[in-house]
Amino acid sequence: MSDYILIHDDQASFLPSFGAATVVVQPGTLEGSGPATLDGKAFCVEGDEASVSVPGCTYMTPQYSIPGTGTLSIDSLASDQTAQHTKSGGKAVLLKGGSFTAKFEVQSPAQQPPPGPGSPIPDATPQYSGSGSFITTNTKLTGT
Repeated sequence: MSDYILIHDDQASFLPSFGAATVVVQPGTLEGSGPATLDGKAFCVEGDEASVSVPGCTYMTPQYSIPGTGTLSIDSLASDQTAQHTKSGGKAVLLKGGSFTAKFEVQSPAQQPPPGPGSPIPDATPQYSGSGSFITTNTKLTGT
């Protein structure tokens, strides 16, 4: 099935629900490295999804209500987000597709208010899993 090819500066949009954690999400930006271009912007090819990193996002959970921070990134692509036939520079191009698996890595843990006097209890979970999708400005070229 064909879908729009992702190009440099397209966005990765993350959903705020990461399991038990709710993240204040911000979009990430793809950096295309393929030799082919559309309107002067490089195609995104396999591996370019690793260029998406959104640091400084706040999060909390029902148990840990004092917000913490972390970094959003793409953990893995869905099968319909990598072209089977369309290539640029010998690598499969990335397609808009469905939903990718996202990762939220905790940098500064959210904390649970202490039950009495004392210091807050930090969240011990180092990362959370979620999902997201791509937003592309390309409305001309599709790949399969």
